[in-house]
Amino acid sequence: MRPTLTHLALHVPDLDACIAFYGEFCGMRVIHQREGKGSRIVWMAEPGKEHAFIFVIMPGGQQRNLASDDYSHFGFAVDSRERVDAIADKAREAGCLVWPPRDEPYPVGYYCGVRDPAGNYLEFSYGQPLGPGAEAMPIP
Repeated sequence: MRPTLTHLALHVPDLDACIAFYGEFCGMRVIHQREGKGSRIVWMAEPGKEHAFIFVIMPGGQQRNLASDDYSHFGFAVDSRERVDAIADKAREAGCLVWPPRDEPYPVGYYCGVRDPAGNYLEFSYGQPLGPGAEAMPIP
C-alpha cells in the first residue's frame, strides 16, 4: 500500500479560539477529543471526511508571524466566486483577511487568504482542479 495523507497535527497557542475559527470559517467540527500527554487533543474534520483527512490540534504552540507575501497555507475549495467573496468579507470584518480576493491564471483560480488565531494562513479558492467536482478538470 502506498502512503496516504490522513491528517495534519498542529500545536496552537489558543486551542479554543482555533476550534471556533475552523468551525466558523471552514465548517469543520470536533469529531474526537481526549486528554493526552498532559493536555487536551482535538480532532476536527469536514462533515463526511472524518475518515479521510483531519486536523489534530493541541495547545502549546507558538504564534506564527507570517509575512503577507508568504504563501504557506492550508487550501480549502469552495463552490463559487461568491463564496470566496463572502469568506473574504467575513474575514475582513473579523480582522483576519490577509489576501483580498484575486484572480490568477489556471490552475490557481479565484482565491482569498485568511489568518487563523495561531497565525497560519488559509486559502479559500474557486476554479482549481482540486476538491469536489474537480475530477473532470485536467491538471496541467
